[in-house]
Order: sequence, then C-alpha cells, then structure tokens
Amino acid sequence: MMAAVLSLGSSLALAQPFQPFTASYAADMKNIPVNGEAVHSLAQNTDGTWSLNFHASMFVARLTEESTLRLEGEEVVPLTYRYQRKGLGRSRETTQQFDWANGEVRGVHKKEEFTLPTQPGLLDKTTYQLALQRDLMAGKTEMSYLVLDGDEIEQYQFRVTGEDRVTTRNGQFDAVEVQRVREPDARRETTLWFAKDWNYLLVRLSQVETDGQHYQIVLKEATVNGQPVAGNPIGGN
Repeated sequence: MMAAVLSLGSSLALAQPFQPFTASYAADMKNIPVNGEAVHSLAQNTDGTWSLNFHASMFVARLTEESTLRLEGEEVVPLTYRYQRKGLGRSRETTQQFDWANGEVRGVHKKEEFTLPTQPGLLDKTTYQLALQRDLMAGKTEMSYLVLDGDEIEQYQFRVTGEDRVTTRNGQFDAVEVQRVREPDARRETTLWFAKDWNYLLVRLSQVETDGQHYQIVLKEATVNGQPVAGNPIGGN
C-alpha cells in the first residue's frame, strides 16, 4: 500500500544516523464503510543493520513489507526485501536478496526466480522511503531513485509541491507535500505528507488507483527516537 530509489546528495543532514521510529496509521477507502490499520517501524539490529517493516490490514486484505538494510556513509543500502499480500483473491509474494559483493540481486516474483545486476544507489520498495526522508531533510525538492519493483528496476521520481498543515488524531503537523511524478496520462496518483518537525515522519498518504478507487492512511500515534510524537493542538496556530 504504501508500499507506495534514491541518489543521496552530499549534505550534513544526510550524514546523520537513522533515528528509529514506530508509527501507526488509520487506513480508509472511500465508498467502503470499513477502516483498517497500518504500522510502519524502523529499528536497529544487534549486528548494526536495520529492519524497516510495514504491516497493513484493510478490510479482507493483509499486506506485509519487510526490509533489512545498512547505512554506509550517506547511502541507504538494502540487503533483503520481502513483500506478501493476502486476501481479495490476489495473494502474492516477492523476495529479494541483494548480494553487493557479487554485484547481483536474486529473488522470486510471482513464483518465478530472477537474477539482476545491481546498480549504484539501487533501493527496494521500502528503503527508498528512508532515502526520500533524508533528501527532504537536506532541502531537496526534486528527487529520483532507482527502485527494484518486483523483478524490474524502475525510476521513481518525486517532487515537493508545497507545504500544508495536516490534521491527525494526534494533532496538527506542519508538513511538506510530495507527489510521485508519473506520465502525463497516468491515472494513478500518489501524494505524501511528511512532518517537518519530526524527522520528516510520514503523517499522511493518499493514493488514487487506476480504477478511480481512493484510499489514504493518516497518522494515529508514533514515537521517533523513543520520543512520543505530538502535533499542535487542533485549531491552534
């Protein structure tokens, strides 16, 4: 879902280490009177690598994305990725193993094995989000990333389109609005909002699918680096 990659610039902000976080979101889809939940988290492992996880449960479907990664200087480096979707009659699983020493990534997508050569800056469908947050911290407004999407490498492009105050159950957040740049005739639309005062934590995502269906996730509660996230009082300045 969210599962809605990046070349990182040289900036002091990008040189900062990751900050662990856990965020829960309310998910809803227009015209369907049932809500769902999603949890997004980043935690450091004992070996110094990091785990980035996203779990969503909406209606009769469940979605899981799990990545392990490391930070090398200023670069986000994916190590493993797993995607699993169950329900709605369209169950699917994708796995990816990044073998940087041998310059290849191996995996399984739609039950078919594949092997591709790695490329500098290559990310998976969750780690690009970390790179995006770090680029926003560095003040970038146009971002482009190489992403391994299934068994194909694609170019993801994003653009800062403004600033907004996003209202959530946890208060209001001053946020940067970012849109996924697609072909002019594309029917799918993706817009994301990141809280400027909270390490550019995702506070809202809106997705319009090719069939016109619209869903979104909005922050319920979160912690960043162990600190509870709190927005401004609703209606305040």
